[in-house]
Amino acid sequence: MFAEKISGAAKNHERAELMKMVTFVKDNDVDKVLVTELSRLGRDPLQILQTIEILNQNKISLFIQNYNIETLTADKEINPMSQFLITILAEIARMERRNIEGRLTSGYHNFRSRGGKVGRKNGYRKSRETMSEQYAEEIKMLKKGYSYQHISQITSTNKNTLTKLRKLFG
Repeated sequence: MFAEKISGAAKNHERAELMKMVTFVKDNDVDKVLVTELSRLGRDPLQILQTIEILNQNKISLFIQNYNIETLTADKEINPMSQFLITILAEIARMERRNIEGRLTSGYHNFRSRGGKVGRKNGYRKSRETMSEQYAEEIKMLKKGYSYQHISQITSTNKNTLTKLRKLFG
């Protein structure tokens, strides 16, 4: 099983788990790959079709569970009807993503136009002095060149906080 939490809009080469899956199925004589839905392969039709083409070239069938579609026949030949449907469904996945982006943008715009504020609440940010006192040990470690991961393991401080500290005191 291969799973990742990354935007489906990311390019194939940016999706480490997808690349691992493709390499694994090619190297291990896998006959079939199952995805629960087409959008799990991506939201860009070109990226989806490139992945399917790689699988097809290696005689590996892709089974899309929610549509009950398989890309290769029992004889390991390309199923032309599935290719046609997948092309349409991939474009629908892209349209769906654009609709979501549009709704989010519209929602933020409407919220702000009615006086709403997005982001941290007023008074929540800590002053430079407070940060200096609270994170004195982390600041020393950053100045000595310790990695974020190492500091985080020792102090349990979030890496985003360490980035902020480096910007303020680095």
